[in-house]
Order: sequence, then structure tokens, then C-alpha cells
Amino acid sequence: MIDKDQVIHEMVQRDERYTVEAYHFVFEALDFTLQRRGGGRRHVSGEEIMYGVRDLALENFGYLARTVLESWGIHSTADFGEIVFNLIAADLLQKTADDRKEDFVGLFSFDEAFDTAFEREIQTAEL
Repeated sequence: MIDKDQVIHEMVQRDERYTVEAYHFVFEALDFTLQRRGGGRRHVSGEEIMYGVRDLALENFGYLARTVLESWGIHSTADFGEIVFNLIAADLLQKTADDRKEDFVGLFSFDEAFDTAFEREIQTAEL
């Protein structure tokens, strides 16, 4: 049986772009996305996981979501694609024949997802 934590620590030692927390957050976001979707198929597309990532980051970290993600080395949706495919290469996740790293590129900007979302929420609350 694979020791997920040990494999992640080894990945981080080889590729220092992302922290251990970033990899663990991807697993949390996958669980979050699957629970929100309910029963049925277990495969999650790149787009689905990214919207789960966004919503979970906002729920967990609020206005600091972008800051937390960036402290983990994550600056764009493409970084999550790198993490997911690192996990696939380590046999910690599986992919279908249709899954590609490019599925994660440019899905939304962190400015729009995290900063502008809170600016709108503050403006709405002030009304």
C-alpha cells in the first residue's frame, strides 16, 4: 500500500515549486467537489475540480485565499494542473484518456476568483 504522505513529501523534495499543503489541498478539493456533486460518477474534470478549488479556498480562507495559495506556490489554475498530474504520475490519482494538463489552463484568473469576488461582496453588504 502506498503511503500518500511519504510520496507527497518525496515529490516536494524533487519539485520544490509547490508545498505539501498544496498537494493536500488538491485532495480536499476533490472530496469537496465530489460531495457537492452527490452520487454518481467519480471522475472529476479539470474544470470541475478548479471550481471546487475556488469555492473551497474561499470557504476555508476567505479574503486570504489568494495569499494562502500563492504561499504554497500556486499562482494560476495551470499550477493546479501541474499538481494533479504530479499526483497522477505518482499513482495517487487516476486519469481518463481525455484528461490533459491543458484542461487546467486559463479557467479563471485569481484576480477575478478571489480579489474581485470579495470586492463585490463588500459592495453588496454596504447597500
